[in-house]
Amino acid sequence: MTREKKRIRQSLLIDYVKSKPFFTDEELAKLLNVSIQTIRLDRLELGIPELRERVKQLAEATQKKVKSISSSEVSGELLELELGKSGISLMNITEDMVFEKSKIAKGAYMFAQANSLALALIDAPMAVTGVANIKYKAPVRVGDKLIAKAELKHKRGNKFFVWVKIKNVTEEVFRAKFILVSLEGNGGSEV
Repeated sequence: MTREKKRIRQSLLIDYVKSKPFFTDEELAKLLNVSIQTIRLDRLELGIPELRERVKQLAEATQKKVKSISSSEVSGELLELELGKSGISLMNITEDMVFEKSKIAKGAYMFAQANSLALALIDAPMAVTGVANIKYKAPVRVGDKLIAKAELKHKRGNKFFVWVKIKNVTEEVFRAKFILVSLEGNGGSEV
């Protein structure tokens, strides 16, 4: 019976890591109702790298797809990108990203994460932000891990309408609607 439980647990572990590669060992332990050490041993046995390495592997594979901006210009780590459709990035809030007095993250960092992710998913060699409608929904602090998800809602001519939502675990902290403009072949016409 114990081997069967282990086989089921390891199968679930594989599924969880495939669906959300940024799960920590602690989060996986809670989901599977086992100790962190059990998760680490299972990962080792299954050849699943630790979180930092999984994120690094995803980022390296994804950055090669970016067209409209340099992959090094994406704020945060680009985890997933389907050009012309959607993308996901991760950003860890560090001490240098917050206001000294309040210890709340500066909004510019969330905007940069959202805007650069939106630009990265555009399937065009050159694009700029024409319009941004943004909303900050909750404060963000040092140590928070922000997951941004961008989706191309539609395209009209050389304009791309992209929505981005940023969550801190499960709480939405920021959202934006962008109109991005491809400059390809139009000589920089009106944005």
